[in-house]
Amino acid sequence: MSGAYRAVWRWHFYAGLLVLPFLMLMALTGGIYLFKAEIDDLQTRSVAAIPPGAATSRPADWIAAATAAVPGRAATVLVPDRPDRAVQVTVERPDGVRRVVFVDPADARVTGDRAVGGVSETVKRIHSLAIAGPGMNLIVEIVAGWAMILVATGVFLWWPRRHDAGVVTVKARAGRPFWRDLHAVTGLYAGGVIFFLAFTGMPWSAVWGDGFLTLVNQAGLGRPPAPAAQDWLHAEHDDAPPDAGWALGSTTLHAAPGPVDLTAVVASVETAGLARPYLIGVPASPDRAVTAAVENRAAEDARVIYLTPGGRVLTDVKADQFGVGARAFEWGIAVHEGRQYGRINRWIMLAACVAVWVLAISALMMWWRRRPNGRLGAPTAPPGPRVRAAVLGIVIPFCVIYPLTGLSLLVALVADRLWTLTRRRAST
Repeated sequence: MSGAYRAVWRWHFYAGLLVLPFLMLMALTGGIYLFKAEIDDLQTRSVAAIPPGAATSRPADWIAAATAAVPGRAATVLVPDRPDRAVQVTVERPDGVRRVVFVDPADARVTGDRAVGGVSETVKRIHSLAIAGPGMNLIVEIVAGWAMILVATGVFLWWPRRHDAGVVTVKARAGRPFWRDLHAVTGLYAGGVIFFLAFTGMPWSAVWGDGFLTLVNQAGLGRPPAPAAQDWLHAEHDDAPPDAGWALGSTTLHAAPGPVDLTAVVASVETAGLARPYLIGVPASPDRAVTAAVENRAAEDARVIYLTPGGRVLTDVKADQFGVGARAFEWGIAVHEGRQYGRINRWIMLAACVAVWVLAISALMMWWRRRPNGRLGAPTAPPGPRVRAAVLGIVIPFCVIYPLTGLSLLVALVADRLWTLTRRRAST
């Protein structure tokens, strides 16, 4: 076994030790979230299901009925794509709590209400670690960077060197060789997808994602330029266009102040041919434009319409108006969420989530069978600058691109050095 192999194996071991628990959690929740539409439909079917029929009531009556049932401010209105599903009006109560009110568009009858979010939103918050606090987003960014390092070092370790090890099939039938082969072969087939999931998850991150979005937009590769005589402004999160996508998620338009006429807004949106289901955002500030965005769509179907409160279209932004940077990342996010290429996309992402668990379990079994008594069992660090160069040549590019990953590497290097010195002193 070469010194370079042992050095890469050592950092592959430490990277796995650091991120596999998080990756397993993200794979589990991500696999569940792929079925968000089915979960939401199952959870709300008792109040969302209505007799199929034409919408004969006015959209303005939907808001009136919803706010009568749950007093507060109407924040969003989801217009469904099925005639047997109710309109969903999200109402923000005076205490800040939001509830979704289901309204039959045939007669503006309220069929029930539910808390915002539900199972799929809880799964999403666990997936992003937001459930543990806003600062945990930094951990997610570090984990994503190290996940890519895991894949890169794994490819180095997998590269065929011996004929008795599994390369493209599991050759061994029992013991540690079986788990080694299973780990290597699973990584071969799933590593690329896992790398892709980690990479395309970065736009949501706090440091790299926000920085990249700013850079892309400043370079003219992101959102479309401002329309004539209108100001595009960075908005607070709650004022962002609903479901507008990553490229437009921090943008809004000013409009002349006035009460929102939802009947006129819906009429304009329908005339513009916006595909259902679409989500209408009713701004909290009276000088903000109303937004209507396509929901559950592929990247090329992204579309956001900005309107005055009276229903006049200010601008209609489509995917082909995005810069190349925004289009690339919109595509990556759509594939990440399993909605770009239909069912096959979702099943491939689910297979990658299952593969993460196979890799984690097989790694644990390999370690368990070779663990030394009373020690962690990390591969020994071979000396020499060429050996260190082999590791750094794989790791450094990721640390340059992703600063938080680089910072965590420095911490890991210091910790590794202190651990080595401590062991040497203990043995003398």
